[in-house]
Amino acid sequence: MSDLHATFVRLHARLAPVAFVPEVRLHQADEPIGLWELTEGEFRSAQPPPFWAFAWAGGQALARYVIDHPTVVADRRVLDLAAGSGLVGIAAARCGATSVRAVEVDERAVAAVALNAGANEVRVDAELGDVLDTDAADAEVVLAGDVFYSEAMANRMLRFLLRAARGGARVLVGDPGRAFLPRDRFRELASYQVPVPPALESVRVKRTTVWELNPARPRADG
Repeated sequence: MSDLHATFVRLHARLAPVAFVPEVRLHQADEPIGLWELTEGEFRSAQPPPFWAFAWAGGQALARYVIDHPTVVADRRVLDLAAGSGLVGIAAARCGATSVRAVEVDERAVAAVALNAGANEVRVDAELGDVLDTDAADAEVVLAGDVFYSEAMANRMLRFLLRAARGGARVLVGDPGRAFLPRDRFRELASYQVPVPPALESVRVKRTTVWELNPARPRADG
């Protein structure tokens, strides 16, 4: 973890309980748009938006489900994909996962995951890299919160998740009704009304669903 990135996280995000998962504390931005604008100038150099600074609805729902159903991850190797703040991976670690690997493409997110794991006194191995063209390695459970927000991301993500499931991993996704979620590939496990920052979602609460991938189910279009 870079000291520079860790300092940035501490400077621009405050450690506080997550609204729908108060068992977990995260470094969260008080004013989302201000931080977004602060980093916007770096987007031209491929710096991702500060997804790590917010508890997104999909991640909150998935973390809630994991904590309420700890046997999903207990004594299993877990991959938290596109981890953001690390919320879902931290929930898995709290529930007795053998190991948790949290993967992100943003160096600041990697720093945030490490800081947040430390604040919650759990071990999460934060890793920088794009793994979507590879496989889930030895993961027995793959968790992904709010990853179907664009068509390009959804297509790559689904291919990765299908490979993981066909390799024997259980795949769970949290999604607040994003347009690019291929619902015909999933079965619903739970649904929640999750509080969200209005500045990000234009509402205060989003109905958010936890889905499990069914790799054998054919697509509706054949």
